[in-house]
Amino acid sequence: MPGPRPARRSSALSAAGGGQPRRFIDLFCGIGGFRMAFERLGAQCVFSSDWDKFSRETYTANFGETPCGDIRAVAAEEVPAHDILCGGFPCQPFSLAGVSKKKSLGRSHGFDDARQGNLFFEIARLLKHHRPAAFVLENVKNLQSHDQGRTFGVIHRTLTEELGYTVHHRIIDARAWVPQHRERIFLVGFREPRGFSFPVPPPQGPVLRSILERNPPDKYILTDKLWQYLLGYAAKHAARGNGFGCSVFDGAGVARTLSARYYKDGSEILISRGAGCNPRRLTPRECARLMGYPDSYQIPVSDTQAYRQFGNSVAVPVVAALAESVMAALDGPTCSPDENPAELSMVPAHGASPQPVAVPLGRT
Repeated sequence: MPGPRPARRSSALSAAGGGQPRRFIDLFCGIGGFRMAFERLGAQCVFSSDWDKFSRETYTANFGETPCGDIRAVAAEEVPAHDILCGGFPCQPFSLAGVSKKKSLGRSHGFDDARQGNLFFEIARLLKHHRPAAFVLENVKNLQSHDQGRTFGVIHRTLTEELGYTVHHRIIDARAWVPQHRERIFLVGFREPRGFSFPVPPPQGPVLRSILERNPPDKYILTDKLWQYLLGYAAKHAARGNGFGCSVFDGAGVARTLSARYYKDGSEILISRGAGCNPRRLTPRECARLMGYPDSYQIPVSDTQAYRQFGNSVAVPVVAALAESVMAALDGPTCSPDENPAELSMVPAHGASPQPVAVPLGRT
């Protein structure tokens, strides 16, 4: 599957830096989706950080450098100066699945999640110290409605009122760029107001068939035991009126959202092998393609870790389109907030954002 379309290389040059490439940092970098998108535009990564050792292994294999570990242990002055801060801060404290699981276990979620919930404030700490010209943040769309909107309100006020950035946000569905229904919220901020617009999605996205391998190994075929279990589990929940189900796709449409739990049973995206045959999981390479990574991208870890990593990743072509818009805004003049009213202030949850697309359970 081809990678993100390259943008004008000149857009990555910093006028303030005498024509030098714009510098960015890659926080909570995972396996480098942000980095791949921005580097394709000619920007230069000067710092990366992630606490997961397996993600760092994959990042190192593909970018030739090992990210720092826990960003909380890094002093702000140790992070190099940069023009753009990028970060897909951990989403589990805010995702629907993550919140539901934590509630069932009696655990805290959102900002009260001691391990992951307060990592947004590490971003705020670095923004306050370095004052980069722009930032791009990503999270699950439920961030906007978590705790009845209070969580997002804190984030928005921190970025705008406390740090003085002009903030734009929108929920973007990756299905226009990759064959996957994947809604994520993106927050784009500028130190000085800019004439920024979110990218216009392509009119027609790819279909699932375009990322499938021709002859995947048989080990990805579901066993009779697992397949019967999934069918029975789906039937039990359907009888109760619950939404759980396993989805089997024939390749003509788009997949459901690839999640970090895919390694468990693959139930959210199974590939049909024809009538009377058990379906199969996606291979790690197909998951990479589903997230917009090129086939040259190396996968040095186990299948379990690869599924987790791609399920947690950003969709590279979406970030590439956003990066191009950010670069274009930085190339342009500053403006007063009144000159760009449509993109400032808070976007209603069901206003300018793409509407959710219902993906039927069962055979698709």
